[in-house]
Amino acid sequence: MTAVRLPRLAELFPLLAAEIVELLRAGGDDALAVVVGDLRYFGPCTCSPTCSNLLTAPPGSSGHLLAQLERDGEAVIWLSLNPTTTTITAIEVLDGRDLGPAARRPG
Repeated sequence: MTAVRLPRLAELFPLLAAEIVELLRAGGDDALAVVVGDLRYFGPCTCSPTCSNLLTAPPGSSGHLLAQLERDGEAVIWLSLNPTTTTITAIEVLDGRDLGPAARRPG
């Protein structure tokens, strides 16, 4: 499956994508906010039974660079970034909200 055929993150998770854009812009990161609309959704991470990341790059692409997005002083989302910090490779929602079936692992 190629990235071109994968759905966009914003199509499956429109509220989450809008929130990420809002929080990035509020933090002054307009360049990263611009890429959110084009992110493809590769599915939920399966690296471990407890991983709750949503992949926006092929499995294994996620780096160690993180951007923490906060609302009212509380961390609500972590973004894994590529080495050049120009795109988001994975998203972890920290507040426990249910993102629906597309965020759940099969089986």
